[in-house]
Amino acid sequence: MAEIQVNPTRMELNNLKRRLTTARRGHSLLKDKRDEMMRQFLELIREVRQLRAKIDETMKSVSDGFAAASAVMSPKAMQAALMLPGREGTLKIDSKQILNVAVPVFDFHAAVAGGADSENGDTAGLSYGFAFTSGSLDAAVKRLTDMLPDLVRLAELEKSTQLLADEIERTRRRVNALEYIMIPRYEETIRSIVMKLEENERGNLTRQMKVKDMIAEKAILERRKANSFAGE
Repeated sequence: MAEIQVNPTRMELNNLKRRLTTARRGHSLLKDKRDEMMRQFLELIREVRQLRAKIDETMKSVSDGFAAASAVMSPKAMQAALMLPGREGTLKIDSKQILNVAVPVFDFHAAVAGGADSENGDTAGLSYGFAFTSGSLDAAVKRLTDMLPDLVRLAELEKSTQLLADEIERTRRRVNALEYIMIPRYEETIRSIVMKLEENERGNLTRQMKVKDMIAEKAILERRKANSFAGE
């Protein structure tokens, strides 16, 4: 692991220790954020799967209804019946925060454009009369119309899961960068500086001992010289 190129001084050592503490704290916070995002992501995925299964089942029923209606109605009659929309609505788009990730919120309100009841159930919202249409068509169109809020909700959930997945990936890269690159580099550099400082201290201590020995030896020589002069 490559070290950070800094001067091996105590000031740089203290700076690196503070940066290491900050990196470890950030690593812990990012891991907690990643884990919580994963938990919410999995909850959204479960809801998406359930909603998709519901929509797929409804679409199969709608497809069967259109197939049954096409067997008893001419293509021109079906085209004429389905030419005009049977429902209008408004879609308000807002957003909310999930762990600092802005995800969309779709608020759909449908306005039913008239209609009546038929023997196949409530057909409010159909744009055609029932004189020349099949009951299978009426029921299929009604189920398709009622499915619209689920489709809007599914779009909201899938966009939220996409945004969360992108943020989870970015957070994962940051966690890995701190865990496997930055923190080990700080630790290795701190160990290197500590070793160099200890080596310098040992060198200074050795020099001080040598100087002390030289001073003591010089003092002994001076005393011997002084004693020899006094003996004379």
